[in-house]
Amino acid sequence: MMAIVNKVIIVEGKSDKKRVQQVIAEPVNIICTHGTMSIDKLDDMIESLYDKQVFVLADSDDEGDRIRNWFKRYLSESEHIFIDKTYCQVANCPQTIFGACTFKTWLYL
Repeated sequence: MMAIVNKVIIVEGKSDKKRVQQVIAEPVNIICTHGTMSIDKLDDMIESLYDKQVFVLADSDDEGDRIRNWFKRYLSESEHIFIDKTYCQVANCPQTIFGACTFKTWLYL
């Protein structure tokens, strides 16, 4: 029997997804936006995100801010994980720092 995964992390790209997979120990679905967001892309995601705990993990740059704003506006119950601006990109964030950021959001490392 397959376990139901109720947590979803939205990331920008493949390298961000890889970083999440290196740190998170619990089952979680990871969805890549591939660095862009649009109403059509969000509409395609919304139905699959219904009844899930959604975390948004985006880079500390303009595009990351745009992606966060889309989710704040259209999926306001989503939670946002922030990395230290020193690293700017999720993929550049050291595992120990990244782990501390995700721990604050109740994801198991």
